[in-house]
Amino acid sequence: MNFYTSIVSFFQEGGAFMFPIALVLMIGLAIAVERWFFLKRAYMANKSAYGELLPLMKEHKFDEAEKVAQDNSSAIGRLIAVAIDTMRSSPRRDDIHAAMQEGVMENIPRLSKRTNYLSILANVSTLLGLLGTIIGLIAAFTAVANADPADKATLLSQSISVAMNTTAFGLIAAIPLLLIHSLLQNKTLEIVESIEMAGVKALNTIVRNNRNLVNTRESDA
Repeated sequence: MNFYTSIVSFFQEGGAFMFPIALVLMIGLAIAVERWFFLKRAYMANKSAYGELLPLMKEHKFDEAEKVAQDNSSAIGRLIAVAIDTMRSSPRRDDIHAAMQEGVMENIPRLSKRTNYLSILANVSTLLGLLGTIIGLIAAFTAVANADPADKATLLSQSISVAMNTTAFGLIAAIPLLLIHSLLQNKTLEIVESIEMAGVKALNTIVRNNRNLVNTRESDA
């Protein structure tokens, strides 16, 4: 109970700026939770698509792989669908690679969407805390100027202690938001790298298949 009372007292003594900082923190945490679950679903969907599509391509079942890829909503599924579709119109490696690179670039904004807001909100939280402290100190010094000389030291120390609450709360909100921002960035980078790795393996499989077809035609001729 004492812990709860201390938190309530800390929040109340901080003044009006505690509320916008709390709002910034809640918005940041909401974005963090949404992004975490989105990236987790994206990672699992890509892993599932990769495990399903690559064996089909290695067995040269490109028609079946294309159908599965078109019905798949994952980034890797869309990437392989683009690669196979490009292969049918132009078997050149450069053309297929360019189409796949375009597909990767289209997926990156979806993965990193709103993540950068967390660093912005962390900075806003810190600045709100500093602004609240400065305004609190201005009010404190104004009040002390008109106080009884015997009470000035005590009143000033109490006022400064209260004013510093907003800086402390601003940092309490900013630090976890920055840590979560870094975590989500690393998770996004991991997913992008897995997409690129799957794309390279798919491209190599397609190129080998095209090379085998050319060799077969030449031997038949």
